[in-house]
Amino acid sequence: MKTSIVAALTVAVLAAGTVADTTAPAPASAAPPANAYTTTAPKGNVVSNGRTWKQTYRQDFDTAAPTGTVAKRYPGMGLYDGFADTSGQGRYTPSKVLSVSNSALDFYLKSDAGRPMAAAVMPDGYKPHTTGRVSIRYKTTNTPGYKFVVMLWPNSDNWNEGEIDWPEATLGAKPRPASAVPGSMSARGMVFQPERETFAPTDTALYHVATTEWDRTAVRFYWDGKLVASTTKAVPTKPMRVTLQAETDTGSRTPAKASGHVKVDWVTIYD
Repeated sequence: MKTSIVAALTVAVLAAGTVADTTAPAPASAAPPANAYTTTAPKGNVVSNGRTWKQTYRQDFDTAAPTGTVAKRYPGMGLYDGFADTSGQGRYTPSKVLSVSNSALDFYLKSDAGRPMAAAVMPDGYKPHTTGRVSIRYKTTNTPGYKFVVMLWPNSDNWNEGEIDWPEATLGAKPRPASAVPGSMSARGMVFQPERETFAPTDTALYHVATTEWDRTAVRFYWDGKLVASTTKAVPTKPMRVTLQAETDTGSRTPAKASGHVKVDWVTIYD
């Protein structure tokens, strides 16, 4: 969860590897599409909660990219680069963290010269969305000191416009969903919903599919096709961008020798 607004964004915006894909998990009352949880990213539009979601981005990570080459081989993705992460402990260093192999994007989180490294990826670049459905298939190691979140973040970088986090957890823990109430910023930060924390029924040691559905009047959170939580009180109304963020934990000190991985099998986005 973002605790400060990113200023002076030094960003690499790469060309685009877009279009056509994913049928993220269906509503809790419906059976998920047959191809929703396969290792191949689902293709096609999704009908959920009375709305047809048009697939606008699909990434299966089929092109291998050794460390240091992801930016070149995946043009279209945006990257945070060269500044401190949210906790201030780590530094966004995508050229040393990211690689692609075995059809998965790998965040290899570790320290370099005594400082933890982090990476944040905007799969479809800095494309603004006014509502959206985001689905990923991913897993992590069990690594204290680092966390991973799929985040919808204001395209303006004005935190007071809201923030949606799902999934979010220290690596290996059970993720929890949260959405910030627009306009609720104070000296203590933002007010988040749901008021009572809920968690995914399983941890992230094995692959799971997490889906955020940001609709016009509600935000819904799905885990392997089942509704985990929802809110009608924390629904952003300003454009947001999709961010996959792996960084140091904001609630603890990252051990100097800690290292671990986040592997993202595929990402799909709908408008």
